[in-house]
Amino acid sequence: MSVTGSDNRQHFHLSAAAQPVVSKGGWRSAIFIIFMEVAERFAYYGIAGNLTVYLMTVVGEAVATAAKNVNNWNGVLSVALVIGAFLADSYFGRFKTTVISTTIFLMGLILLTISTSSVVPHHLRKTIFFMALYVVAVGDGGHRPCVQTFAVDQFDEEMEEEKKAKSSFFNWWYLGVVIGATTAVLVVIYIEENVGWTTGFAILTVVEAMALAVFLLGSRTYRRQRPVGSPFTRVAQVLVAAVRKRRLKETRRDQAAFYEEDPKGCGPELKQRNVGTTNQFRCLDKAAIIDDNDASREARNPWRLCSINEVEQVKLLFRLLPIWLCCLGYAIIVAQAHTFFIKQATTMNRRLGRKFQFPAAYLQAIPGITILISVPIYDKVFVPAARKITGVPSGITPVQRIGIGLALSTLTIVIAALVEVERLRVASHNGLLDAPKSVVPMTFWWLAPQFIVMGLSDLFAYVGMQELFYDQMPEDMRSMGSALTNGATGVGSFISSAVISAVQGVSARWGDEWLVNNLNRAHLDYFYWVLAGLCALDVVIYVLVAKWFVRKKIDMS
Repeated sequence: MSVTGSDNRQHFHLSAAAQPVVSKGGWRSAIFIIFMEVAERFAYYGIAGNLTVYLMTVVGEAVATAAKNVNNWNGVLSVALVIGAFLADSYFGRFKTTVISTTIFLMGLILLTISTSSVVPHHLRKTIFFMALYVVAVGDGGHRPCVQTFAVDQFDEEMEEEKKAKSSFFNWWYLGVVIGATTAVLVVIYIEENVGWTTGFAILTVVEAMALAVFLLGSRTYRRQRPVGSPFTRVAQVLVAAVRKRRLKETRRDQAAFYEEDPKGCGPELKQRNVGTTNQFRCLDKAAIIDDNDASREARNPWRLCSINEVEQVKLLFRLLPIWLCCLGYAIIVAQAHTFFIKQATTMNRRLGRKFQFPAAYLQAIPGITILISVPIYDKVFVPAARKITGVPSGITPVQRIGIGLALSTLTIVIAALVEVERLRVASHNGLLDAPKSVVPMTFWWLAPQFIVMGLSDLFAYVGMQELFYDQMPEDMRSMGSALTNGATGVGSFISSAVISAVQGVSARWGDEWLVNNLNRAHLDYFYWVLAGLCALDVVIYVLVAKWFVRKKIDMS
């Protein structure tokens, strides 16, 4: 063991961590990556945006069953997100993981196209279709946590100009995502319902193949960070070391000898990025105390002794988890946009003139259009005005932005409940309660307000999550931060399925099930009010969590 310094802080000599391979980077590189992400969202929404309709009309599933299957598919995708992020941060790096996962995604799209074509026997189509869906989920799960983080990696935080560009990047990145999603909803979904499902899925496949080719063309311009080992292992080491030293009395940094990386063995970039110390989760500080056992060893045992920086990185993760859990309320509401919101639209008047009828899933373009209009206003008007008041470079903090988004998601489901009450009143007034296939004489544009507010909720909650989790996660776990952001919607889908099952079980005991195929005899409004109550409680909890949250500090000494 080598000890340096005359004070009570002791240092072990460590080799420098792998430094990023620097190339051109900046917006020049990010453009290639944004194109890849636009194509991915185009393909994803070309499937997800109309999946409920496909399962109900082609496969013949009941509304509750179709909703559960869509939610479960998104849930599996969320699990794949974590696996993809782990592989990127630990072994392959973000570039290689993006290429591999996108290739798997493309294979799933090809299989999906084949499953709906006449070359497959009819009795095998359902099986192959679901196989293809989950191949798509695995590939997309590996793609999402890497590609955005890889794009942000192109901006050097040490350069003031690129640091400012990164601040606006998240807004414009999401704008590109929305363009891809909205185009899919307006174009591909119409083709699927009016030309053919095979043609629609084939378009998604071709666009994704082109995007992969463009992404590879820009490979020489990318900044890349090499993987630095499993972040989960380091988290486990801190927890184990803290437990093993739980009986030590010293918890304050000014009272004990704490282990730090040797500054002579670390590169200047690594030293600048050491995380500042905090008083939260002080029980974990014991993992960095050098006791007699550690001092007698020739080499450090990482399961007994961790650096202060490693301890503080684990604290970053622990501080973010309550924020993430609160975001699941927003994710539950997002799940309704692909399922019950669309089912509502199928019962309403969607005609324009005598011949044209809007696909029910067209409503999903409204949040995208709302965001397309709102992002430039937010970035060019709201942020500068808010900056003058708050002094925060981004106008409001990501934590505040998420909170606004959660409140808007609650408002979304309240509006949905009120519209459903009106739809049921109109159906009853016209004697259509027992005529589920008849069109309720009420335009489906009544549903537009809930989709508009949902778009605003996305602009605040989802983009705020992206910014917060990239900025506050440890640098070598940023892919995992992106996985948590994108995975929240998948976990929200799982929770939505669980709530559906619970509601069906409880309502059946009380009398009639709330969620039946005949929506005019169902009580979808009751279900929405349950979700509104859960989301309102979630907002209250989030306010408390936000007050407790402490932002990351960088020790520049």
